[in-house]
Amino acid sequence: MPAPTPVSRCALRTTARTIPRCRPARFLGPVAATRIAKGALRVAATGMPNAAAVRSFSTAMRLRMAAEEESFDPATIERESDEVDVCIIGAGPAGLSAAIRLKQLANEAGNEDFRVLVLEKAGEVGAHILSGAGVATNDLGIGRDGKPKDSFERGMEFHARVTMFGEGCHGSLTKKVVSEFDLRRDSQHQTYGLGVKEVWEVDPAKFEKGLVVHSMGYPLPKEVYGGSFMYHFGENLVTVGLVVSLDYENPWLSPYQEFQKLKLHPLFKNVLEGGKCISYGARALVEGGFQSIPKVAFPGGALIGDSAGFVNVPKVKGTHNAMKSGMLAAEAAWDALREPSEGTVFLYDYEDALRKSSIWKELKEVRNMRPSWHNPLGVYGGVAYSGLEAYVFKGRVPWTFKHGKPDYAATKPADRFPKIEYDKPDGKITFDILTSVSRTGTNHEEDQPVHLQVKDWDAHTDKAYPPFKGLENRFCPAGVYEYVEDESKPHGVRFQINAQNCIHCKTCDIKAPQQDINWQVPQGGEGPKYYMT
Repeated sequence: MPAPTPVSRCALRTTARTIPRCRPARFLGPVAATRIAKGALRVAATGMPNAAAVRSFSTAMRLRMAAEEESFDPATIERESDEVDVCIIGAGPAGLSAAIRLKQLANEAGNEDFRVLVLEKAGEVGAHILSGAGVATNDLGIGRDGKPKDSFERGMEFHARVTMFGEGCHGSLTKKVVSEFDLRRDSQHQTYGLGVKEVWEVDPAKFEKGLVVHSMGYPLPKEVYGGSFMYHFGENLVTVGLVVSLDYENPWLSPYQEFQKLKLHPLFKNVLEGGKCISYGARALVEGGFQSIPKVAFPGGALIGDSAGFVNVPKVKGTHNAMKSGMLAAEAAWDALREPSEGTVFLYDYEDALRKSSIWKELKEVRNMRPSWHNPLGVYGGVAYSGLEAYVFKGRVPWTFKHGKPDYAATKPADRFPKIEYDKPDGKITFDILTSVSRTGTNHEEDQPVHLQVKDWDAHTDKAYPPFKGLENRFCPAGVYEYVEDESKPHGVRFQINAQNCIHCKTCDIKAPQQDINWQVPQGGEGPKYYMT
């Protein structure tokens, strides 16, 4: 079996003093898992053979060869390791802004040896930007049975005094960090939405360059927070999408099918008719806002961008805050690392700077809009109150609304609701889910460990299927989860995971009522290859 193709390393080293620009430096993608220990963070990245090293690595050969009849233990191979000053997980707006700002500060101080490493899960920067940035598994060449294949490569370690987590929404490593350091001890849980979108090439006669359309309500029930958008851009290109908050109660609801239904509304159908759908994508979005901002600094690291949740939900904007947070964290890290101490670094200045920044002011002003939807009038009450907040109160009220239950706990049993029957797709405006998945370019090697981890599939079925009647199949926008008829099983169905369909939206990790689905990054940086989404 051929070895995996090495991925080239790029870097973030700037040389100019007045207008910094990049020269070949250190960017690594795809990367591997992170081991978290209190007081220090050790970030392991995928070993890349034949890549030039800036500093010498410490390496160790395999301790011993296993006999043919013995099972091979990857732990018998020690990792290569290297040290950097700052490690940034995620090459999104927050991560890259932090890296650039750090190198600017280093150049201004004349310190060209200051090392910044950016780890990204995709094979190239931006390939997973819709689904967020992150890291992949620590070893390559592991088979589906968990055993190393002929192409096995041991991962590599990078040690840094400061590690910044900019994975995006609901990152797999950020989740561990938040739990390990109890970063939500003074804040509420995060809430999420699922955004589903398509890009169309439309009839030039129907194209209005620069047109922006936002809506709320249809096709969603009044008690479900969400809205749609349509943007005309480029040359005869239109992107259309729907965001559905994941705190909905009805397990029969399918965000994907609601999106297909949306496109049949005359406002959208008249534009899309005669056109061609060329791309599809989906991702989870943070919606918690001010109430859900966790502690962003902890021993040896910091949360930046969507990992901390800086999206302005009413404005549907977050990139500017992500970039700003990356810059604030970079400045705090630079100041902290100038101290000669070799001890644990804590970015106190980042916490302080965040509270004095435009991010804090902006999110505090709109803090009550999203949770105002938790009222008996649903969308009508939410719109009325949000109007008062936007034009009269402007965040200056003495109260702060709380979010309802976590998204996974909001789901109610299926027998409390009438079953929703969605129309069959017409293949012109509306599409079946597998056709849409084919437009994401997603790809996962079949012979690798399933990155959607469920400890006990039968136990999951016993707990989830009777009350929710296959909720997973409906909340997933990629057809990953199925309950296949099987009379040999107690409930007449067998739980099945089609991991190769996964487009890394992470909805399953968020919405599963039992919280027993753990989304992890697949090995090799595999996943969707989004195009214009």
